[in-house]
Amino acid sequence: MGTYLKSCQSEFWKSVFKKELEYLVKELNACKEVLSVECGPAIIEGELQEYGINVTGLDVSKEALEGIPNNIIKIVVTAEYMDISDLSYDAVIYVVSLQFIENYKKAVKETARVPRSKGKIIIMLLNPNTGFFKERAKKNNSYVNKIKHTNLSKIKRIISK
Repeated sequence: MGTYLKSCQSEFWKSVFKKELEYLVKELNACKEVLSVECGPAIIEGELQEYGINVTGLDVSKEALEGIPNNIIKIVVTAEYMDISDLSYDAVIYVVSLQFIENYKKAVKETARVPRSKGKIIIMLLNPNTGFFKERAKKNNSYVNKIKHTNLSKIKRIISK
């Protein structure tokens, strides 16, 4: 995680995170309680706190959660088998994480029961057809090579159900 966190400090990644944060703040405008699935070090989630959004970070990796801000509630569990009550959050977000989950279909099904009435599910995906993705995929140590699912139309069909 050290190398990843270090790379997150680059100007490039800071600008990416800023755009993602702006998008989420706009979309989460009335949401106060948000669950972030497979949040990793919760860089963006920590920033959401500054907008009055209480974030719970869920990740399968206890190590990934060790570096997240102290004001974020941490849950170590898989996205496919969330130990979370139905209708618990105003929104559930996946910040470029769904494609890394082995059984993303099960994770989406679990996610669907978590938002409250009129709640939101926001899933941000990496597009494997972009130059950004293709350049990074050429590097053996790139995180994009850990993605398990790249068929966006199939993912979108599952989500729409």
